[in-house]
Amino acid sequence: MSDTVIRVENLSKKYTIGHQQEKGYTTLRESIVKQTKGLLQPFQKHQSKHHNYEEEFWALKDVSFEIKQGDRVGIIGRNGAGKSTLLKILSRITEPTKGRIQIKGRVASLLEVGTGFHPELTGRENIYLNGAILGMSKVEIKHKFDEIVAFAEVEKFLDTPVKRYSSGMYVRLAFAVAAHLEPEILIVDEVLAVGDGQFQKKCIGKMEDVGKEGRTVLFVSHNMATVTTLCERTIWLMNGKVYQEGQASSITSKYLIHGSVTSGIVILETCNQDARFYFKRISLLNVECEITSIFDVKQPIKVCLEYASNHIFNNLELTIKIFNSNGMVIFTVNRSASLKQEIHNGQYISEICFPGLFLMPDIYTIDIDAHIPNVEILAHHQSVISFEIEETGSHLAIYRGSDCGMIFVDFPWQEHSLTKTQNN
Repeated sequence: MSDTVIRVENLSKKYTIGHQQEKGYTTLRESIVKQTKGLLQPFQKHQSKHHNYEEEFWALKDVSFEIKQGDRVGIIGRNGAGKSTLLKILSRITEPTKGRIQIKGRVASLLEVGTGFHPELTGRENIYLNGAILGMSKVEIKHKFDEIVAFAEVEKFLDTPVKRYSSGMYVRLAFAVAAHLEPEILIVDEVLAVGDGQFQKKCIGKMEDVGKEGRTVLFVSHNMATVTTLCERTIWLMNGKVYQEGQASSITSKYLIHGSVTSGIVILETCNQDARFYFKRISLLNVECEITSIFDVKQPIKVCLEYASNHIFNNLELTIKIFNSNGMVIFTVNRSASLKQEIHNGQYISEICFPGLFLMPDIYTIDIDAHIPNVEILAHHQSVISFEIEETGSHLAIYRGSDCGMIFVDFPWQEHSLTKTQNN
C-alpha cells in the first residue's frame, strides 16, 4: 500500500428494516378481546390483521477512496448520508456487507461520548484500559498519563467512576485518551460539539499536531468552518455514496450551497413546524424591490421574513445568521435589536436591510430560527436560502482574488505632515 494507510474499495453496508402493516385501527378493547379468544380457542386459526414485511436499506453503496499517511480528511454530508456507518466500519465496530477495506496502523476512534469507556471504572482505570486495547504497554501509557490528564482537565475526578462524569468531562477525557495514546490513525465523529469553545480549539490544535507528526486524522463534522480549518481534503457523502471529494475549501463551499434555493424566495412548509409559531416565507429583494439571489456589491440587500404566531410570546427572539462559502459565521442579527420582543397572535412580515459595500463578493447562506432564549427553540431552518454578491467595481476591485477579509470597512483616515516646509 506504500504510503496509503486506508484503502476502501466498493464498500457497501445493507440494513434490513422490519415493518408491520395493520389493516384498520385496533382499540385496546379489541386487542383484549382478541387475546381472550386466543386463550379460549387455542386450536382455532385466526386470520391476522397484521402483515409483516422487510425492506432493504443501503447505508453505504459502492464507496471507494484512499487516504495516505499524514492526511487530515474531513467527512461531510447531511444526516443519513452514511458518515457514521462508514466510520464504524473503519473502526471495526460494524462489518461491511460488500467490498473491502485495508488499514495499515493502529486506529483510535472517538465516535460518540464515552466510546470505549467502562462506566464502572474510574477515569484513571479507563486510561489504562484504552491504552491496553490499543496494544500499548503499561510503561508507554504511564509515559503519556500526565499529559492526558492535563489536557482533559479532570485531575480532581481521576479516581471517580466515569458514569458520574458530566458529558463535558466524558468527552474531554475520551478525546485526550484517543489523541495522546499515539494511534497511527485517529477517527473523530463530531463529539467536539459537546465541549465548550475553548476545549474545541484545543482539540483542533491537537488534531493538527497529530497530522504534522505523520499520523492520519479522519474527522466528521457539520461545521464547515472547522473542516476547512483542520482538513486538507474532504469527502462528501450523499445517499450512501461518494458524491465529491477534493480540496477541503472547494468541497465545503459546494456543499453549503447545494440544495439551497437560489431563486431569491423560499416558501416553507408549515405542517412540520410548531403550531404556536412558524415561518412561512423568506425572500431577498434588491434596490428595485425585485426578488433575486444575485446582488451588486454596491447595492443593499433586503431580507423579508414572513411568519405566523398562534400564541402570545413575551420574549420570543428571531435570529438571522449569515454564513460565507467557507461555512464561517459572518454575523448574527436578532429581531430584538430593533423591535420589541412581544409577539401576539397574527401574521407578520419583518424586514432587515444589509447595506451596500458591506459583505465581500462571495456566496452566502442564511439560517433562520425562532427561540425563547435559554428555554426552547420553536423553529430552525439551516441553509434555508443562498445568495451571491458580485464584484461590480468596489474600491477593492483591483485586488480581485486576494483575501481582503469578510466585510468592507471605510473608516475615516486623518493625515498630518511631520515635515516642515522651509522657505528659501
